[in-house]
Amino acid sequence: MTSTPIPSSSKANSSRTINTSTQGSTLADILERILDKGIVIAGDISVSIASTELLHIRIRLLISSVDKAKEMGINWWEGDPHLSGKTQTLIEENRQLQDRLRSLEAEMRSLKALAMSQVDFGTSLPSQRQGEGEDF
Repeated sequence: MTSTPIPSSSKANSSRTINTSTQGSTLADILERILDKGIVIAGDISVSIASTELLHIRIRLLISSVDKAKEMGINWWEGDPHLSGKTQTLIEENRQLQDRLRSLEAEMRSLKALAMSQVDFGTSLPSQRQGEGEDF
């Protein structure tokens, strides 16, 4: 039995080059690939004593570029006030609302006190005074 070598052309071999991990890839190349495609890391951590689970942590991590995340429909950072620079505005609005609430509560207390003082001094309501005049 004889074997005949298969002729190969140099063009066919050069287009069929396979990249391996031993060929140089810089950290920048790897990071670019990860950010372009994205990577998901998932894991569960459980702490148990005598088959009683004390703690269960589920970890999900997605690493991708902002553009890739937006393609996937992930854009929570756009509405987060702490990340979008709206924190100071929200703090000021919150302070103003708290001031208004305190003012309204103080006004309600003064109206209640006024109503109670009128009842204590025997001041009747206008509808009661009309009824008293009709009896004579």
